[in-house]
Amino acid sequence: MPIEIRKHGRVGAEILGIDLARPLAEDDLSAMRAAFAEHGVVFFRDQSITEQQHIDFARHWGAININRFFTAHSVYPEIALVVKEPDQQHNIGGGWHTDHSYDFAPALGSILVARELPPQGGSTAFASMYAAYDALPPRLKAQVEGRHAVHSARHVFGSRAGAYEAAQDTRRDGRIGNAGAADLLDDPVHPVIITHPLSGKRAVYVNPSFTLHIQGLSEENSRGLLEELYAHCRRPEFQEDFHWREGSIAFWDNRATWHYAYNDYHGHRREMHRITIEGTQLG
Repeated sequence: MPIEIRKHGRVGAEILGIDLARPLAEDDLSAMRAAFAEHGVVFFRDQSITEQQHIDFARHWGAININRFFTAHSVYPEIALVVKEPDQQHNIGGGWHTDHSYDFAPALGSILVARELPPQGGSTAFASMYAAYDALPPRLKAQVEGRHAVHSARHVFGSRAGAYEAAQDTRRDGRIGNAGAADLLDDPVHPVIITHPLSGKRAVYVNPSFTLHIQGLSEENSRGLLEELYAHCRRPEFQEDFHWREGSIAFWDNRATWHYAYNDYHGHRREMHRITIEGTQLG
């Protein structure tokens, strides 16, 4: 039977009728690629895959990015660990962002597998940057079309990330490291509005975590324009929460979405395994 693609509220789609632990037919992969490009994030339920099968699935989409800052799996370095222990106050990803916008060729996507979940809480919110672009007021759209913005990892992962309490905490407890590598990174410049390389749709491509400023504007004007863009992109009609359960997998497109991990399960453990897929330069 063919797989079923079902919309997931305002953002994303659930892909039903597929077992990712089995070899995947090319027709099914083609359908998944089309859903991924169209919806920006796809979700799978009731899966039971090993770490190696996680890696095998990721390789259908492109080369794997070995994360420079997250703790790696002890056996499978392709897998980055996203963990919060019961006694830890801050989670990883607890703010609106898109992964790897600080790279010159930003990541295509990230595949997150639930390995251990709290009894409640720990959902992930997703926001569609396709929808955000489509709803831009004409005045705001005219202000950002043709603009470029500088992105960086240094203020989050570098040695001077002191203003970010969560970053400091995750470094002290060993979940985030390699600050020296972040310090040496050059800051890439990306268009504020991109044409998505798979779907051809237009999307907003700035985010509150990694975008520093818009080129060609004063610091004050850049900050004001970014704050206006962020407020627009956070509108509830562009968002949907994904509620994790055992066997859940999310695969999001970093060029088409933002995401936010809720930190609402204090006193409980949450372990997720993430693989990030290399992307291409954006235009």
